Amino acid sequence: MSEPILFVDDEQHVLNALQRVFSDSGLETVFTRSPVEALNLCRNKRFAVVVSDNMMPEMKGIELLTRIKEESPETVKCLLTAHADLATALQAINSGEVFRFIVKPWVNEELYQAVSEGIARFRIWDALRQKDEGVLHSLAETIALKDNYTRGHCERVADYALNICEMLGLPSTTSREIRYGSWLHDCGKIGVPETILNSSCMLSEQEMIVVGKHPEWGANVAQQASLSPTVINIIRHHHERFDGTGYPFGLKGVSIPLEARIVAVADVFDALTTERPYKAAMSFAKARKVMGDMRGNHLEGRLVDLFFQTLDTAKQTQRVNE
Repeated sequence: MSEPILFVDDEQHVLNALQRVFSDSGLETVFTRSPVEALNLCRNKRFAVVVSDNMMPEMKGIELLTRIKEESPETVKCLLTAHADLATALQAINSGEVFRFIVKPWVNEELYQAVSEGIARFRIWDALRQKDEGVLHSLAETIALKDNYTRGHCERVADYALNICEMLGLPSTTSREIRYGSWLHDCGKIGVPETILNSSCMLSEQEMIVVGKHPEWGANVAQQASLSPTVINIIRHHHERFDGTGYPFGLKGVSIPLEARIVAVADVFDALTTERPYKAAMSFAKARKVMGDMRGNHLEGRLVDLFFQTLDTAKQTQRVNE
Protein backbone atom coordinates (compact mmCIF):
# COMPACT_ATOMS: atom_id res chain seq x y z
CA MET A 1 0.00 0.00 0.00
CA SER A 2 1.92 3.04 -1.26
CA GLU A 3 -0.83 5.67 -1.52
CA PRO A 4 -0.03 8.70 0.70
CA ILE A 5 -1.91 9.26 3.97
CA LEU A 6 -2.31 12.66 5.70
CA PHE A 7 -2.74 12.99 9.49
CA VAL A 8 -3.94 16.29 10.98
CA ASP A 9 -3.94 17.08 14.74
CA ASP A 10 -3.03 20.28 16.54
CA GLU A 11 -1.33 18.37 19.38
CA GLN A 12 2.21 17.20 18.63
CA HIS A 13 2.08 14.28 21.08
CA VAL A 14 -0.94 12.90 19.20
CA LEU A 15 0.92 13.14 15.89
CA ASN A 16 3.88 11.40 17.54
CA ALA A 17 1.59 8.57 18.66
CA LEU A 18 0.09 8.27 15.16
CA GLN A 19 3.59 8.19 13.70
CA ARG A 20 4.49 5.27 15.96
CA VAL A 21 1.38 3.32 14.88
CA PHE A 22 2.28 3.63 11.20
CA SER A 23 6.09 3.66 11.41
CA ASP A 24 6.47 0.09 10.12
CA SER A 25 3.46 0.09 7.79
CA GLY A 26 5.31 0.83 4.56
CA LEU A 27 2.82 3.64 3.91
CA GLU A 28 3.80 7.13 2.81
CA THR A 29 2.62 9.27 5.73
CA VAL A 30 2.46 13.06 6.10
CA PHE A 31 1.76 14.83 9.43
CA THR A 32 0.68 18.40 10.15
CA ARG A 33 -0.66 20.36 13.14
CA SER A 34 -2.38 22.92 10.92
CA PRO A 35 -5.74 22.41 9.13
CA VAL A 36 -4.87 25.31 6.81
CA GLU A 37 -1.62 23.60 5.84
CA ALA A 38 -3.57 20.35 5.38
CA LEU A 39 -5.83 22.06 2.83
CA ASN A 40 -2.81 23.39 0.94
CA LEU A 41 -1.22 19.95 0.96
CA CYS A 42 -4.41 18.45 -0.52
CA ARG A 43 -4.40 21.04 -3.28
CA ASN A 44 -0.90 20.03 -4.32
CA LYS A 45 -0.84 16.29 -3.60
CA ARG A 46 -3.31 13.46 -4.14
CA PHE A 47 -3.88 11.76 -0.77
CA ALA A 48 -5.69 8.43 -0.53
CA VAL A 49 -6.81 9.00 3.09
CA VAL A 50 -6.94 11.98 5.44
CA VAL A 51 -7.28 11.36 9.20
CA SER A 52 -8.14 14.55 11.08
CA ASP A 53 -8.79 15.51 14.67
CA ASN A 54 -12.08 17.37 15.20
CA MET A 55 -11.44 20.01 17.90
CA MET A 56 -8.66 22.26 16.52
CA PRO A 57 -8.16 26.03 16.93
CA GLU A 58 -7.88 27.01 13.22
CA MET A 59 -10.99 25.06 12.17
CA LYS A 60 -12.89 21.98 13.26
CA GLY A 61 -12.04 18.69 11.64
CA ILE A 62 -15.57 18.35 10.24
CA GLU A 63 -15.14 21.65 8.37
CA LEU A 64 -11.68 20.63 7.18
CA LEU A 65 -12.91 17.31 5.80
CA THR A 66 -15.87 19.01 4.11
CA ARG A 67 -13.49 21.43 2.38
CA ILE A 68 -11.16 18.58 1.42
CA LYS A 69 -14.16 16.88 -0.18
CA GLU A 70 -14.53 19.96 -2.43
CA GLU A 71 -10.81 19.97 -3.29
CA SER A 72 -10.36 16.22 -3.66
CA PRO A 73 -13.66 14.25 -3.69
CA GLU A 74 -11.92 10.90 -4.14
CA THR A 75 -9.86 11.27 -0.93
CA VAL A 76 -11.23 9.05 1.87
CA LYS A 77 -11.83 11.00 5.07
CA CYS A 78 -11.66 9.80 8.72
CA LEU A 79 -12.54 11.90 11.77
CA LEU A 80 -10.54 11.45 14.97
CA THR A 81 -12.21 12.82 18.09
CA ALA A 82 -12.55 12.41 21.84
CA HIS A 83 -16.24 13.33 21.70
CA ALA A 84 -18.00 10.11 20.71
CA ASP A 85 -21.58 11.36 20.69
CA LEU A 86 -24.07 10.31 18.03
CA ALA A 87 -24.80 13.89 16.91
CA THR A 88 -21.13 14.52 16.12
CA ALA A 89 -20.88 11.23 14.26
CA LEU A 90 -23.95 12.02 12.15
CA GLN A 91 -22.74 15.53 11.38
CA ALA A 92 -19.37 14.12 10.36
CA ILE A 93 -20.90 11.50 8.09
CA ASN A 94 -23.48 13.83 6.53
CA SER A 95 -21.45 17.00 6.02
CA GLY A 96 -18.07 15.64 5.06
CA GLU A 97 -18.83 12.20 3.64
CA VAL A 98 -16.71 10.80 6.46
CA PHE A 99 -15.70 7.20 6.00
CA ARG A 100 -14.77 6.40 9.61
CA PHE A 101 -15.45 7.97 13.00
CA ILE A 102 -12.48 7.08 15.25
CA VAL A 103 -12.68 7.71 18.99
CA LYS A 104 -9.74 8.82 21.15
CA PRO A 105 -8.06 7.02 22.79
CA TRP A 106 -7.99 4.72 19.77
CA VAL A 107 -7.10 1.05 19.59
CA ASN A 108 -4.02 0.80 17.34
CA GLU A 109 -5.27 -2.25 15.44
CA GLU A 110 -8.66 -0.62 14.78
CA LEU A 111 -7.08 2.62 13.64
CA TYR A 112 -4.74 0.76 11.29
CA GLN A 113 -7.67 -1.26 9.93
CA ALA A 114 -9.73 1.90 9.34
CA VAL A 115 -6.88 3.47 7.32
CA SER A 116 -6.31 0.21 5.40
CA GLU A 117 -9.99 0.01 4.49
CA GLY A 118 -9.89 3.68 3.51
CA ILE A 119 -7.08 2.88 1.09
CA ALA A 120 -9.17 0.00 -0.26
CA ARG A 121 -12.07 2.38 -0.89
CA PHE A 122 -9.73 4.84 -2.63
CA ARG A 123 -8.53 1.98 -4.85
CA ILE A 124 -12.14 1.12 -5.67
CA TRP A 125 -12.65 4.65 -6.94
CA ASP A 126 -9.45 4.37 -8.97
CA ALA A 127 -10.50 1.00 -10.41
CA LEU A 128 -13.98 2.23 -11.32
CA ARG A 129 -12.49 5.06 -13.35
CA GLN A 130 -11.00 2.46 -15.71
CA LYS A 131 -14.49 1.12 -16.58
CA ASP A 132 -12.96 -2.20 -17.61
CA GLU A 133 -15.30 -5.22 -17.32
CA GLY A 134 -12.57 -7.42 -15.89
CA VAL A 135 -11.67 -4.78 -13.32
CA LEU A 136 -15.34 -4.31 -12.34
CA HIS A 137 -15.89 -8.03 -11.84
CA SER A 138 -12.66 -8.41 -9.89
CA LEU A 139 -13.68 -5.46 -7.77
CA ALA A 140 -17.07 -7.04 -7.01
CA GLU A 141 -15.34 -10.24 -5.86
CA THR A 142 -13.00 -8.22 -3.63
CA ILE A 143 -15.95 -6.49 -1.99
CA ALA A 144 -17.68 -9.85 -1.41
CA LEU A 145 -14.63 -11.10 0.48
CA LYS A 146 -15.40 -8.59 3.25
CA ASP A 147 -18.42 -10.71 4.17
CA ASN A 148 -17.78 -14.42 4.61
CA TYR A 149 -21.44 -15.20 3.98
CA THR A 150 -21.88 -13.43 0.64
CA ARG A 151 -19.21 -15.04 -1.54
CA GLY A 152 -20.63 -15.32 -5.04
CA HIS A 153 -23.58 -13.08 -4.09
CA CYS A 154 -22.88 -10.34 -6.67
CA GLU A 155 -22.48 -12.87 -9.49
CA ARG A 156 -25.72 -14.68 -8.60
CA VAL A 157 -27.62 -11.40 -8.32
CA ALA A 158 -26.36 -10.44 -11.78
CA ASP A 159 -27.50 -13.78 -13.25
CA TYR A 160 -30.97 -13.46 -11.70
CA ALA A 161 -31.31 -9.84 -12.79
CA LEU A 162 -30.33 -10.67 -16.38
CA ASN A 163 -33.04 -13.34 -16.48
CA ILE A 164 -35.61 -10.66 -15.61
CA CYS A 165 -34.09 -8.33 -18.23
CA GLU A 166 -34.58 -11.04 -20.85
CA MET A 167 -38.23 -11.50 -19.85
CA LEU A 168 -38.75 -7.74 -20.17
CA GLY A 169 -37.02 -7.64 -23.55
CA LEU A 170 -34.61 -4.92 -22.50
CA PRO A 171 -31.89 -3.85 -24.95
CA SER A 172 -28.54 -5.61 -24.63
CA THR A 173 -26.83 -2.33 -23.73
CA THR A 174 -29.21 -1.83 -20.79
CA SER A 175 -28.80 -5.44 -19.69
CA ARG A 176 -25.02 -5.05 -19.71
CA GLU A 177 -25.27 -1.97 -17.47
CA ILE A 178 -27.61 -3.87 -15.13
CA ARG A 179 -25.05 -6.66 -14.94
CA TYR A 180 -22.35 -4.17 -13.93
CA GLY A 181 -24.69 -2.56 -11.41
CA SER A 182 -25.54 -5.98 -9.97
CA TRP A 183 -21.85 -6.76 -9.52
CA LEU A 184 -21.29 -3.42 -7.78
CA HIS A 185 -24.59 -2.90 -5.93
CA ASP A 186 -22.96 -3.45 -2.53
CA CYS A 187 -19.68 -1.64 -3.26
CA GLY A 188 -20.51 0.90 -0.54
CA LYS A 189 -20.04 -1.89 2.01
CA ILE A 190 -16.32 -1.27 1.73
CA GLY A 191 -17.13 1.55 4.17
CA VAL A 192 -18.82 -0.77 6.69
CA PRO A 193 -16.56 -2.46 9.28
CA GLU A 194 -16.39 -6.24 8.94
CA THR A 195 -17.38 -6.60 12.59
CA ILE A 196 -20.77 -5.13 11.64
CA LEU A 197 -21.14 -7.03 8.36
CA ASN A 198 -20.42 -10.38 10.01
CA SER A 199 -22.26 -9.74 13.28
CA SER A 200 -24.65 -12.48 14.39
CA CYS A 201 -26.30 -10.13 16.92
CA MET A 202 -28.91 -7.43 16.48
CA LEU A 203 -27.18 -4.23 15.41
CA SER A 204 -27.27 -1.09 17.54
CA GLU A 205 -28.91 2.11 16.32
CA GLN A 206 -25.55 3.63 15.42
CA GLU A 207 -24.45 0.45 13.59
CA MET A 208 -27.71 0.48 11.61
CA ILE A 209 -27.02 4.08 10.63
CA VAL A 210 -23.59 3.05 9.32
CA VAL A 211 -25.04 0.12 7.33
CA GLY A 212 -27.78 2.36 5.95
CA LYS A 213 -25.18 4.68 4.48
CA HIS A 214 -23.67 2.07 2.14
CA PRO A 215 -25.93 2.76 -0.90
CA GLU A 216 -25.04 6.46 -0.86
CA TRP A 217 -21.34 5.81 -0.19
CA GLY A 218 -21.21 3.38 -3.10
CA ALA A 219 -23.20 5.63 -5.43
CA ASN A 220 -20.97 8.60 -4.66
CA VAL A 221 -17.86 6.60 -5.52
CA ALA A 222 -19.48 5.37 -8.76
CA GLN A 223 -20.54 8.91 -9.62
CA GLN A 224 -17.03 10.25 -9.04
CA ALA A 225 -15.78 7.50 -11.36
CA SER A 226 -18.29 8.62 -14.04
CA LEU A 227 -20.06 5.28 -14.27
CA SER A 228 -23.38 5.18 -16.12
CA PRO A 229 -26.62 6.47 -14.54
CA THR A 230 -28.00 2.90 -14.68
CA VAL A 231 -25.14 1.54 -12.55
CA ILE A 232 -25.37 4.47 -10.13
CA ASN A 233 -29.15 4.04 -9.78
CA ILE A 234 -28.75 0.36 -8.88
CA ILE A 235 -26.10 1.09 -6.25
CA ARG A 236 -28.06 3.98 -4.74
CA HIS A 237 -31.61 2.59 -4.84
CA HIS A 238 -31.46 -1.22 -4.47
CA HIS A 239 -32.74 -0.90 -0.87
CA GLU A 240 -35.74 1.25 -1.76
CA ARG A 241 -39.09 -0.52 -1.29
CA PHE A 242 -42.06 -0.45 -3.63
CA ASP A 243 -44.34 0.90 -0.86
CA GLY A 244 -41.94 3.76 -0.05
CA THR A 245 -40.59 2.39 3.25
CA GLY A 246 -37.06 1.67 2.03
CA TYR A 247 -33.86 3.72 2.07
CA PRO A 248 -31.97 5.96 1.48
CA PHE A 249 -34.74 8.21 0.03
CA GLY A 250 -38.02 6.37 0.63
CA LEU A 251 -38.88 6.35 -3.09
CA LYS A 252 -42.17 4.68 -3.96
CA GLY A 253 -43.47 2.58 -6.88
CA VAL A 254 -42.21 3.44 -10.33
CA SER A 255 -40.34 6.47 -8.99
CA ILE A 256 -37.71 3.84 -8.09
CA PRO A 257 -35.62 3.32 -11.25
CA LEU A 258 -36.56 0.10 -13.07
CA GLU A 259 -32.98 -1.20 -12.94
CA ALA A 260 -32.99 -0.86 -9.13
CA ARG A 261 -36.37 -2.61 -8.86
CA ILE A 262 -35.02 -5.51 -10.93
CA VAL A 263 -31.87 -5.90 -8.85
CA ALA A 264 -33.89 -5.63 -5.62
CA VAL A 265 -35.84 -8.76 -6.59
CA ALA A 266 -32.65 -10.66 -7.44
CA ASP A 267 -30.91 -9.41 -4.30
CA VAL A 268 -33.75 -10.46 -1.97
CA PHE A 269 -34.01 -13.95 -3.48
CA ASP A 270 -30.30 -14.60 -3.08
CA ALA A 271 -30.33 -13.22 0.47
CA LEU A 272 -33.21 -15.54 1.40
CA THR A 273 -31.73 -18.66 -0.17
CA THR A 274 -28.16 -18.35 1.15
CA GLU A 275 -26.85 -18.73 4.69
CA ARG A 276 -26.16 -15.52 6.59
CA PRO A 277 -24.68 -14.88 10.07
CA TYR A 278 -28.16 -14.30 11.47
CA LYS A 279 -30.18 -16.99 9.63
CA ALA A 280 -30.13 -20.30 7.79
CA ALA A 281 -30.76 -20.53 4.05
CA MET A 282 -34.42 -20.90 3.01
CA SER A 283 -35.66 -23.58 0.65
CA PHE A 284 -36.82 -22.50 -2.82
CA ALA A 285 -40.47 -23.09 -1.85
CA LYS A 286 -40.18 -21.05 1.34
CA ALA A 287 -38.39 -18.19 -0.44
CA ARG A 288 -41.11 -18.19 -3.09
CA LYS A 289 -43.80 -17.87 -0.43
CA VAL A 290 -41.95 -15.11 1.42
CA MET A 291 -41.38 -13.13 -1.78
CA GLY A 292 -45.02 -13.66 -2.69
CA ASP A 293 -45.90 -11.87 0.53
CA MET A 294 -43.53 -9.05 -0.50
CA ARG A 295 -45.41 -8.37 -3.75
CA GLY A 296 -46.56 -4.77 -3.85
CA ASN A 297 -44.91 -3.72 -0.60
CA HIS A 298 -41.21 -4.58 -0.52
CA LEU A 299 -40.97 -5.56 -4.21
CA GLU A 300 -42.79 -4.82 -7.46
CA GLY A 301 -45.26 -7.68 -7.95
CA ARG A 302 -44.86 -7.85 -11.74
CA LEU A 303 -41.11 -8.34 -11.45
CA VAL A 304 -41.47 -10.99 -8.74
CA ASP A 305 -43.82 -12.95 -11.02
CA LEU A 306 -41.46 -12.64 -14.00
CA PHE A 307 -38.51 -13.73 -11.87
CA PHE A 308 -40.18 -16.94 -10.74
CA GLN A 309 -41.29 -17.62 -14.31
CA THR A 310 -37.62 -17.62 -15.29
CA LEU A 311 -36.78 -20.05 -12.50
CA ASP A 312 -39.70 -22.35 -13.40
CA THR A 313 -38.61 -22.33 -17.05
CA ALA A 314 -35.04 -23.16 -16.05
CA LYS A 315 -36.26 -26.07 -13.91
CA GLN A 316 -38.40 -27.43 -16.75
CA THR A 317 -35.47 -27.17 -19.16
CA GLN A 318 -33.24 -29.01 -16.70
CA ARG A 319 -35.77 -31.84 -16.35
CA VAL A 320 -36.04 -32.20 -20.15
CA ASN A 321 -32.26 -32.33 -20.53
CA GLU A 322 -32.01 -34.98 -17.81
